[in-house]
Formats: sequence, structure tokens, C-alpha cells
Amino acid sequence: MRTIDLRGTRPSTTELLALVPRAATDVSAALEPARALIDAVREHGESALLDQAERFDRVRPSSVRVPAEELEAARDALAPEIRDAALRTIERVRAASAAQVPAPERTVLGDGAVIEQRWQPVARVGLYVPGGKAVYPSSVVMNVVPAQAAGVRSIALASPPQAEFGGRVHPTIAGVAALLGITEVYAMGGAGAIGAFAHGVPELGLEPVQRVTGPGNVFVAAAKRLVQGVTGIDAEAGPTDILVIADDAADADFVAADLVSQAEHDELAASVLVTDSAEFAARVVARLEARADATKHRERVRQAIDGVQSAIVLVDDLEQAADFANAFGAEHLEIQVRDADAVLARIENAGAIFVGPYSPVSLGDYAAGSNHVLPTGGQSRYAAGLSAATFLRPQQVVRYDEQALREVAPVIAALSAEEDLPAHGEAVTARFDRA
Repeated sequence: MRTIDLRGTRPSTTELLALVPRAATDVSAALEPARALIDAVREHGESALLDQAERFDRVRPSSVRVPAEELEAARDALAPEIRDAALRTIERVRAASAAQVPAPERTVLGDGAVIEQRWQPVARVGLYVPGGKAVYPSSVVMNVVPAQAAGVRSIALASPPQAEFGGRVHPTIAGVAALLGITEVYAMGGAGAIGAFAHGVPELGLEPVQRVTGPGNVFVAAAKRLVQGVTGIDAEAGPTDILVIADDAADADFVAADLVSQAEHDELAASVLVTDSAEFAARVVARLEARADATKHRERVRQAIDGVQSAIVLVDDLEQAADFANAFGAEHLEIQVRDADAVLARIENAGAIFVGPYSPVSLGDYAAGSNHVLPTGGQSRYAAGLSAATFLRPQQVVRYDEQALREVAPVIAALSAEEDLPAHGEAVTARFDRA
């Protein structure tokens, strides 16, 4: 794992942005292949999705839409411990998601002058659950529950067909979807699935959606970029990342375990430690080596922690550590220091923040109640993770009576005249100039 030594320096924000380690991914390089896949789905519908499944997933599903009886069977066949874990996760995420729905607000600006703020859910969404290196029932929960909490009426879910299961959606994915009451599930993946959600597939009964959410590979990210303007998206998800701020009071083995936990996702995953103690960093490296050698996906982990996107960053103090973290814009930020709240107060940019030695990222991945669909690749500098708010649109409802409008008519007349839009002012005076 490489070292970035910032001790004795105070880089500017611009300089820090140039220093932060990043995976070598380029969504733009996938745009044209993704466009071709989306266009094929628009033109040929189900047959294109079946062809793409055969090409990329090495299996041709018997049908793209999952039959209701298959969903019910998958739900009933869930192993008891998986069913129980899913239900407990659903309960926690539902409680946290419900708290994310703002209450309506009513602002009275004067007699008869009222602005109402309401939060309106989109009517229909398409949720994507990847199926590459692992099976992700937790992503079903993290996508579906916030949409339900927001009040979305129509929810469709897609996940790639699995050759191991004869072209069906992974049974655990299907089972957890059914557990959540989702009845519209499709065995389709990649850019084609995103295109199908955006444009619809009439022969499948798949109507276009208003928002597409969920993680995926670079082609899914490219497809999301391409369908913006046709439908909304949550974010262009990339390889996962974790940044740990730790001082010499932290447990080196805890930190190493957390860095490895994210590295096992993907060879391009970023694992970053920022510390003001070179001695502590050395202890973490020793434990990191041992844990990397012992873990199941050791080759994947090794590639990730040895990649350009991973690093140990040495800083003079925790103030500089926070500055680096803000420039990095971590998907997952852990704070394991003596005075965690002091560091937390300096953090501006992060998808989710895990405070203290007993709040590992893995907790957030599954059972914390927080959502694990988070902005990657530094996007937390300007974007938020998935929540009930993802599926809500703030709308302003204006209620003025005649006298309230009369009082602001001179304001409207003055501003509309200055902007050379006289008809705007006339639309107001017309209400008072009648003979």
C-alpha cells in the first residue's frame, strides 16, 4: 500500500483534490457501448434484452419478467436466518427512512397570502440490484424501503439473470423483493436494464419510470448518464471506497479489518487510511498484510489495496486529516480517534459517517438502519446518498386572495417592466382594471 506524506505541508483545496487517490475508471469510455445497448432495447424490446443476457450473463432467460409464482416460491424458500436478517434490516431501514420524509410546511406572508411546501413522491421508479461478483439482498432493501417510505406507488426491480439458476434472478434477490411486496421484477441487467426502465418495454408490460436508482458497473453508470433527461437518476455509482481517520488511540486491527472489508468488493475499490501517527500506520500495515492473506477473496483484496486508488496518508494533525477527507469526499468515512466529535465537526463531505470503534462500515452495509447506496468517487462533495428524499420532489403551492395580490401588484409591475416583460404585469392588473 503506497504512502502519501503530507507532513510539513498545508496543501490548498485545489492541491488536495489533485492528491487524493482515485481508481482509474472512465465512465465516458463506456458511453457508446451503453448507448448501443439502450438503442437496441428501444428498437427491439424484449428480444434485445434476451440477446444481451445471452451475451453478457451467459444465459438466455425463459422470460424477462419474473412470474408471480416464482417470486412467491423464492420468498417461501428463503433460509430462516436470511429471512430473519432481512426482516430486521427492513425494520431498521424503514424507521430511518420514515424520518427522512419532511413534514408539509405552511408559510403565511400576510392576510390571504400563503405558500405551502409539500413533498410529492414520483409515481413510478425502477430499482437496479447488481449481480456480478456477489449477491446483494441488502441492496434490495436499501432501494425499495426508502421508495416505499416516500410513498412511491409503482416499483419495478431489475437484477441480472443468473446462469447458475437457469436464467432466473438470484432466488435470494427474488425472495427478499417478494418479502417487501414487490411484484414487478425483471431478469435483466446492465445498460439494457437501465434503458428498459427509462423507455419502457411494451410487450413486457414495463412502463417507463420517473427515476432509476441502484448501484452497478461502469456500463450501468454510463447508461444512467445517457437516460438523464428522459428519467431521473440517483447517481453514477463507481467502485466503492472507504476512508478511515485514525490516531494512535485506535485499534490497528479494527482499522485493517475495515479497510479489507471494502477492498473485497472490487479490484478497483479504494481503501484509505489518514493518520497523524506513522507508528500507528505501520501497525495497520502489518495487520492489513495478515488479514489480506487470510481472507477468502485475497487476490481481489490485494489488487485493491495495492492499486493507485488506495493509500496511507500521513498528516501533521487531525485538522489536516479532516481537510484531506473533505477533498476526498468519501463514500464511507470512519472516525476512530480520541475526540471523534471534534473531527466530526470539521467534516463537510461524506456519504455516510461511522463514528467510533464499534461503528464499522459493515454495520451500515446491513443492519445500522442507514442506507448503503452512497455517492462514490468523490461525489459526496456535491451529492447525497439514497434516501426517501431521492424519491420526493418539493412543490410550492401558492394561495393568494384578491387583497393579497393587490398588495404586491406594484412589486410585480415594477419588476416585470424592468425585465421588459410587460404582459407579466398586465396579467395582474387585468384582475383589477375591469370596468
